[in-house]
Amino acid sequence: MPTKLLICDDSNMARKQLASSLPEGWDVEISFAINGIEGIKAIKAGKGDVLLLDLNMPEMDGYQVLEAILKQDLPTLTIVVSGDIQPEAHKRVTGLGALDFIQKPVSKEKLTEVLLSYGVFTKEEHILAQPVITTNVDAQKPLVQAKSNIVVVPPLKVVTVDTSAPISHVELTLSAELRDCYQEVANVAMGRAGDLLARLLDVFVKLPIPNVNFIEVSELSMALKAVEASESTSGICQGFISAGISGEALLILTDSSFQDVASLMNYQYDEDDGTELELLMDLANVLIGACLKGLSEQLDIAFSQGHPVVLGQHRKISELIANNTKWKKTLAIEISYSIENYPIKCDLLLLFTEQSMQTLNNKLSYLLD
Repeated sequence: MPTKLLICDDSNMARKQLASSLPEGWDVEISFAINGIEGIKAIKAGKGDVLLLDLNMPEMDGYQVLEAILKQDLPTLTIVVSGDIQPEAHKRVTGLGALDFIQKPVSKEKLTEVLLSYGVFTKEEHILAQPVITTNVDAQKPLVQAKSNIVVVPPLKVVTVDTSAPISHVELTLSAELRDCYQEVANVAMGRAGDLLARLLDVFVKLPIPNVNFIEVSELSMALKAVEASESTSGICQGFISAGISGEALLILTDSSFQDVASLMNYQYDEDDGTELELLMDLANVLIGACLKGLSEQLDIAFSQGHPVVLGQHRKISELIANNTKWKKTLAIEISYSIENYPIKCDLLLLFTEQSMQTLNNKLSYLLD
């Protein structure tokens, strides 16, 4: 009888990667859930003997799922698979009953090792599984077919750009499917930077779902929804480049956050621009550097970073980014970091040029092969 496996993750890309990373020879019937609410329904419907659970999801996140499983005594064995690799995140999920914690992107070797260590999967299981059709929890539409322990996933359609045509003559779009891919890659990179920040400040960093859009540069201030328009801010900009890819990283901190950041970083805060600028530079080094490294590791590229430049201090968002970029449109990835128990607001924007999208799209297609 096959093991009922539930993969609960809001990213279609992550669900496919997990399904294709399952150990060979496992007689398993797979179902998917796109958030915690669907996940709980699936477990109650008997579709989750084993649960592979993401933490960072809309509507009901992984922590809330674990709490619900405990409170309702639901019959499932949970392994968390997440880009949030903070020590405190690991501690919290195991405290809520998760068997183990695996960081994204998951490898078949690591997943198999963990499943074997808890006896969830054994080498003595049948080598060939019976054909099963997996379904979406609510829609009941076939998604993935597992036959003879091989998970067959439909290929991802990745938008590419014809380089023979001038960029101004090529219409670039960001489909929902492609946005999901960028969001998942950014999620992993965000987790790397969040972990470094958490260790530096000895805090728990609350990580959002990254916001990804292909927009006019003039719309950037509108895209920064996490920063209230009434607050003044200070910002740093740092250019980066790789083969076929170029862009700018913007770190924006609300002025009301400086005192708490200074306290956490053991700075003597004098409320002068020099001290605040030093704090900004230190945060930029941590978050921009770690996030770009996280992207480079996943996409197998190397970024060269320019010198950080001060966008401005104690100014409105629109003033900070006005005339900053040198192109018309941008692929914008926004990450809004916050610190648990502290009123700190920090936004990191990764802005890629239009010309970068073909290389990035191709890299994503290789990542999914």
